[in-house]
Amino acid sequence: MSFYHSTPLGRILSRVSSDLSIIDLDLPFTMSFSICATLNAYINSSVLCFFTWQILLVAAPVIIMAVKLQRYYLASSKELMRINGTTKSLVANHLGESIAGAVTIRAFKQEDHFFAKSLDLIDNNASPSFHCFAATEWLTQRLEIMGAAILSLSALVITLLPAGTYSPGSVGMLLSYGLSLNMLFLFSIQNQCSLANQIISVERLSQYMGIVSEAPYIMKQNQPPDAWPSVGKIELEGLEIKYNQDASPVLHGITCTFQGGDKIGIVGRTGSGKTSLINAIFRLVEPSGGKIIIDDYDITEMGLHDLRSRIGLIPQDPILFYGSIRYNLDPQGRFSDEQIWEVLGKCQLIEAVKDKQGLDSHIVEGGSNWSMGQRQLLCLARALLRTNCILILDEATASIDTATDAIIQKIIRTEFKDSTVITVAHRIPTVVDCTWVLVINNGKMVEYDRPHTLMEM
Repeated sequence: MSFYHSTPLGRILSRVSSDLSIIDLDLPFTMSFSICATLNAYINSSVLCFFTWQILLVAAPVIIMAVKLQRYYLASSKELMRINGTTKSLVANHLGESIAGAVTIRAFKQEDHFFAKSLDLIDNNASPSFHCFAATEWLTQRLEIMGAAILSLSALVITLLPAGTYSPGSVGMLLSYGLSLNMLFLFSIQNQCSLANQIISVERLSQYMGIVSEAPYIMKQNQPPDAWPSVGKIELEGLEIKYNQDASPVLHGITCTFQGGDKIGIVGRTGSGKTSLINAIFRLVEPSGGKIIIDDYDITEMGLHDLRSRIGLIPQDPILFYGSIRYNLDPQGRFSDEQIWEVLGKCQLIEAVKDKQGLDSHIVEGGSNWSMGQRQLLCLARALLRTNCILILDEATASIDTATDAIIQKIIRTEFKDSTVITVAHRIPTVVDCTWVLVINNGKMVEYDRPHTLMEM
């Protein structure tokens, strides 16, 4: 997941669209043409040189000039193709961001600004595209000039030769052989240059072929019991987190224990490391040092499915998928309609769901046909349906109103009274009822005590 956090969407889109299209559609034909033209040139030259070696006197200078021209062209054209791919990524990235934030852009009346920025990025991309085309025309023009010059010179020499000299081994025959050979090599070089430019797409895709994968989905040799976790005790022992092996740690040796059934509030400034701690519990980022032990099991030694399927999560940005309400709450079809309606009732969503054609009502991509508060309550209903022993709220109430926040807190206190609840919050009322509060600053544990004790300090 760290790859998607650190890689702009445009870079991925440009590779899986234009670069992949070139590899699938254009590259096979260009490669076949290039191989055929090159083999044709070398086979014909070998045969002609075997019977008439003097032909090299005519063909060698032109071939040497064409090869030097090819090297001079490729040195610039490859870089232009790379720049073209980079600027195309910026266009795709800006377009994706504009679509995702269309509501905010319209609310602040910034359509003209984003439209002007789109035109600037398109112009920046058009410049290397034009230069790629111009460089190709530059090479084509010079190869055609060389071919025309050879043809004209050969025709002139053959015309000026006296009668009876056009025989095997004569000057006229050497010129006509040399003309054929030179034209074959010029055509071959043109195809090779086109192939070299399209190989840049392979180079760009190969950069994403060595991405480090996540840990195994399931590790059969170290699977926890079906009832794990039953207590919900979480022990952090010298936890250290790095998003990059060469970067400095974002969490510095955090050591504390969350007892089973406790309600833990995690607070701190923006960038202090609160979300990084949550990412470490779900192993979205692997610990670079220390351990996380849940009910006597080291989570780094088990499969990701065994870990993530046993912990509930209500994220800051509510995640809804394209499909029905039933699919969003129970994608694996493990629960009955009665159970789903029961949790919807607990989340005060029955009326809203009935107004939208029940459990089969449609949810668009991202859930934009539901309000922010309703989406957050649906994510809460999803967590209620699974009844995990550990529940994590990653600033789940940061984007909703105070009334909805109070509803969510009441449901959590009632339905998860025996579970370990970890709440990353920015409002004092959200954490004031917690059992313990963990204060993080600059990746270090500053305080860890009961909220009333901390408020008295």
